[in-house]
Amino acid sequence: MAQAQGLGKRYMKAFFKGFFVAVPVTVTFLDRVACVARVEGVSMQPSLNPGGRQASDIVLLNHWSIRNYDVQRGDIVSLV
Repeated sequence: MAQAQGLGKRYMKAFFKGFFVAVPVTVTFLDRVACVARVEGVSMQPSLNPGGRQASDIVLLNHWSIRNYDVQRGDIVSLV
């Protein structure tokens, strides 16, 4: 029984160690590189949500291009 408790403590320690590394890396990635967003409604039709359907489209917002001023004519820009 004592060996099982030691094993459980080891797994919990490894989990929290990985958790405290993964969360900052994920937040930094989503803030600096790219994130996923959902587009709903008719404001972007016909480019997104074509045909007037009620489903939403999922898009990847590329933060890296904005930081490098790599925006071209025809690109869709999202403002918060």
